[in-house]
Amino acid sequence: MSLPLRATDLPAAVVDADYYDAGTPNPEKVELGRALFFDKILSGNKNISCASCHHPLTYTTDRLSLGAGEGGQFHGAFRTTGLGDSAIRGRIGRNAPALFNLGAKEFVRLNLGGINEQTAAGLRLLSGRFTPSGLDNVLAGQALFPLIIGAEMLGQAGENDVVDAVSSSTQSGQRGASSFPAKWEVLVQRLRDVPEYVSYFQSAFPDVDSAQKMGISHVVNAIAAFQAAEFRSDNSPFDHYLRGDTDALSGAQLRGMDLFYNKANCASCHSGKFQTDQNFHAIAMPQFGPGAQTLGALEQDDTGRQGVTQNTADYYKFRTPSLRNVALTGPYGHTGAYATLEGVIRHHLDPAQAFASWDRSQVRMPSRSDLDAIDFKVVDDPNRSQPIVLANELAPMDLTDEEMGDLVSFLHALTDPDMLDLRRTIPTAVPSGLPVGD
Repeated sequence: MSLPLRATDLPAAVVDADYYDAGTPNPEKVELGRALFFDKILSGNKNISCASCHHPLTYTTDRLSLGAGEGGQFHGAFRTTGLGDSAIRGRIGRNAPALFNLGAKEFVRLNLGGINEQTAAGLRLLSGRFTPSGLDNVLAGQALFPLIIGAEMLGQAGENDVVDAVSSSTQSGQRGASSFPAKWEVLVQRLRDVPEYVSYFQSAFPDVDSAQKMGISHVVNAIAAFQAAEFRSDNSPFDHYLRGDTDALSGAQLRGMDLFYNKANCASCHSGKFQTDQNFHAIAMPQFGPGAQTLGALEQDDTGRQGVTQNTADYYKFRTPSLRNVALTGPYGHTGAYATLEGVIRHHLDPAQAFASWDRSQVRMPSRSDLDAIDFKVVDDPNRSQPIVLANELAPMDLTDEEMGDLVSFLHALTDPDMLDLRRTIPTAVPSGLPVGD
């Protein structure tokens, strides 16, 4: 079955050249990155890894609306806020994004507000002039920062050697980004003290001929190589269709594809090979949780791209997510406000009405009384929620229930069967000896 879509309506098929290293990063870097991605040695209190919030068993997300970062326990829907003095101090302010295809060169802006990006002039990162040299790409640059954010992986002042080192440098007059190198150096020294890691780094990087040559750029370049290799995802039914297999999609998926690229106009933002324009849009997603601590933002607010640019035209705009494997990666929205694909699509049909009638019972977060009491302050305050609604860019539109079903079917056609079981990406152990599976 086929529909009268013009060839120009659809993106070109994904090819190796769309990725860094033609889609096949150095295998030694990938294996080192695998160990680092799962090793809690890179967290201040050695109690959380990159995988804790981006676990392969939960399709590179955590399946929570807002995560429980440093101090939390267990994975995915079973994650808790932790116990006693080591429990989390607060929730993570944004939904954990999926990691699929971030090794594609078109992903030049990472983070939901785009604070880390590749520009014509080079990398522009949160670290500013304190950015380390030798970074492979913006994916490596992005990996620098969860390591040194208190709620994510660093921990709190007085809890560990990383924070203590930063406190010493701050007392010496360093502030903000200028303290980042001190944090990174302590983490790298931990790796230098593990002989197996030294061997890993020497195998992966020709310029590392001794432990002292290991640097934070090597660390994040390896983590980026692992993500690029293992989470490359371009083997979905839609990919097969673009490569000429006209039987790859069902009738419902073909009708949904026609809606996506025509009547429903999804592709006005979800464009290109990975269904994202790599840009920022305001669509009035409900705001809850701690928000983002950006310059000028009120407590628990998240102004999105505006927090990066300080441009009033960017209020409440967030980066368009890729839709690859989207059926696997809910909940949806920058706060994870919607539990289902149909729910988030219906929000797009009339964001103002959807905001007003939003059902918070679908939010997935571990409960704790002190956090529960303040989670919804913004969405419950008309004076704070109305600007979010007024910033919305989307005009209302209608879809029939049948059309909605077809559109959801097409989004399922973006699921790569190779990503359904990612246990192959998980190491049985890491060089530090810290646990992997807890």
